[in-house]
Amino acid sequence: MTRFFLLAVAVLLSLPALGGEAEIRQALKVRFPNVRVDGVQPAPLAGLYEVRLQTQDGPQIVYTDARANFIIDGSIVEAKSGRNLTEERMQKLTAVEFSALPLDLAVKVQRGNGKRVLAMFTDPYCPYCRRLEQTLLQIDDITVYIFMYPVIRPDFADHSRAVWCSPDRAKAWLELAASDAPKIPAVGAGCANPVDKVLELGRSLRITGTPTLFFANGERAGGGMPVGVLRQKLDESARQPATKRN
Repeated sequence: MTRFFLLAVAVLLSLPALGGEAEIRQALKVRFPNVRVDGVQPAPLAGLYEVRLQTQDGPQIVYTDARANFIIDGSIVEAKSGRNLTEERMQKLTAVEFSALPLDLAVKVQRGNGKRVLAMFTDPYCPYCRRLEQTLLQIDDITVYIFMYPVIRPDFADHSRAVWCSPDRAKAWLELAASDAPKIPAVGAGCANPVDKVLELGRSLRITGTPTLFFANGERAGGGMPVGVLRQKLDESARQPATKRN
């Protein structure tokens, strides 16, 4: 999709002079009838419009001028602060209502009073996920809801199922996903478990990579992050209301 929109620059040069949200929508509809435009609004950079698209891979942001002569596929970064404004917008657009997540399908790991809250879709055989598990061990007073999402090594999905069948799921998960070497639960994977439901849930949320994190305010983040940054995000999200898409 990214390369597709880079090619759109040349195509849109042939459009008549336009201006405004309605005209931008119409221009894109004419040229790209299979792409759904979810919204158009002024971008942080004067003279540009933010166009929110819904693609088969999930939401995407591109930018256009007021006459829809050009499409820019990339990020806007504020030079003074270094903030990636496009990334921040995407975090809001892909946010969820945390309370709507089916937490009963997750393994709950709690340390201390559990006041910091995090949900994550993770695969115990994903290197970045294992690194994140080590980072999370350094944070106290946290509750982590683990949605076991075995997409990296689907042939080992029964190891996640066995975690659910273990008498102490939190302990079994940490031994599998956070230890130096994965310790496979001794129990079998024959009990009723939610792994298949979690795989369906992840696809419905357009989760294409692990780890994928959801903070208490609903914002989504991908990949790992340093312990200090993660602790700060957890504290900030606990103080903020749930993110609303707009």
